[in-house]
Amino acid sequence: VQLVESGGGLVQPGGSLRLSCAASGFTFSSYVMSWYRQAPGKEREFVAVISGTGGLTNIADSVKGRFTISRDNAKNTVYLQMNSLKPEDTAVYYCNARRGSENYWGQGTQVTVSS
Repeated sequence: VQLVESGGGLVQPGGSLRLSCAASGFTFSSYVMSWYRQAPGKEREFVAVISGTGGLTNIADSVKGRFTISRDNAKNTVYLQMNSLKPEDTAVYYCNARRGSENYWGQGTQVTVSS
């Protein structure tokens, strides 16, 4: 099982980024996919989740209206579109795959929002 995040970087406040998480080694469409983030000195927190088919999503209140989660099961990839970024969105963003007791994490990608 492998989850590889990409798309992070440095962006100015108000800017946008799209994170990608490429999955391999499991039946991607059978897994609920999520994004979490962890800022320096803080606990990892939930950002967004999407069902296996992509028909159901849930977004954390702190990013609702600015972030969107989506997935392409043909490409085994989940995305996080981040708009209107704020300095408080600065964190390492992690991809997660979950099915029953199975739980997998990617290595994370750094997002820094700063002028």
